Amino acid sequence: MSTTRSRLPALVVALALLIPLFTTVGAQADNDMRVLVFSKTTGFRHDSIPDGIAAIEKLGKQYRFTVDATEDDSLFTDRNLKRYQAVVFLSTTGDPLGTPEEKAAFQRYIEHGGGFVGVHAAADSGYAWPWFGELVGAYFLSHPAQQNATVHVEHSHAASNVGLPSDWTRWDEWYNYRSNPREVGVKVLATLDESSYDPGPDAMGDHPISWCHRVKNGRAWYTGMGHTKESYSDPLFMRHVLGGIQMTAGRGAFPCSADADHHGS
Repeated sequence: MSTTRSRLPALVVALALLIPLFTTVGAQADNDMRVLVFSKTTGFRHDSIPDGIAAIEKLGKQYRFTVDATEDDSLFTDRNLKRYQAVVFLSTTGDPLGTPEEKAAFQRYIEHGGGFVGVHAAADSGYAWPWFGELVGAYFLSHPAQQNATVHVEHSHAASNVGLPSDWTRWDEWYNYRSNPREVGVKVLATLDESSYDPGPDAMGDHPISWCHRVKNGRAWYTGMGHTKESYSDPLFMRHVLGGIQMTAGRGAFPCSADADHHGS
């Protein structure tokens, strides 16, 4: 009996080490959700992009969805995009979709029911493509130095806001936008408190920083956060991104009709 008892701890440790492997394999085998992470840049390139890809891949393993990452815009075809429930534009800049055919395929994908997640510099993309500007909700204008600011989380029931503090103070690069996204009928999910930091000469006053909206039959969600590498090891920020992916992929409610009162309430 003493020999059998002495072997039990080693057996328990061995089984414990195997359980994560079995869980991961099972998650992939049962997967019915696929997400494309697109991070091509033709302008400024964020050094946090690899961190963002790795963090979203980690979410995929944890929450049982498949993540494909690419910078190959030739994959934006009707046939390929049909494989995905959501496409993440991760700090894309400039004109990442290089041909009219690619742009037309992506527009069809969204308008026929696909999901779009824009992270940070997705708003620094597609300046010559008005449809894309409406999809994101607003174009980038400027930003002050990186600093702490307070984010007012306005809709705690939205998946991307669940578990976030109502007043969320964090360090990031805070975008000012060329227009207020409320003008295109988005549902504002969070705003920046401009009294909590120095927004510079392009201060917006009413300053949305995360929002969502319908684009015909499609779903779009955007966050202006995510400039820094540290963002992608921040559990709260990654919960925010995960919720955006789930919302746009059709996994749960999409409470994103336009703000009736234009105050994000």
